[in-house]
Amino acid sequence: MKLKVTVNGSVYDVDVEVEEEPRPSLGAVLVGSMSAHGVAPTSAKAPASASNALTANIAGTVVKVLVEAGQEVKEGETLLVLEAMKMETEVTAPKDGRIAAVDVAVGDAVQGGQVLVEWEA
Repeated sequence: MKLKVTVNGSVYDVDVEVEEEPRPSLGAVLVGSMSAHGVAPTSAKAPASASNALTANIAGTVVKVLVEAGQEVKEGETLLVLEAMKMETEVTAPKDGRIAAVDVAVGDAVQGGQVLVEWEA
């Protein structure tokens, strides 16, 4: 390939050898969340009654679980954090009480309406 190069007003004719580079292949295509947390779909638990369960208000990925079974919590205390569309949402306790079970773990993909935490009766 011949090129014309100008340096400080002087024009030079240059012969350049160009090697063909292999075209990069697309490789594996991953479809799913761009979250830093691996997304593993979970089977949604059957809805519990509103009096003894806290359900997800949005679909997302669990990024933090701050409580465990048997723990006493106060109304407004953060129980866990969900990530959806690159935004984190704190899930707080709607009432005072004791946690009977935490039905999700970090990395779980949850659907709206899925049970996250169950309260002792």
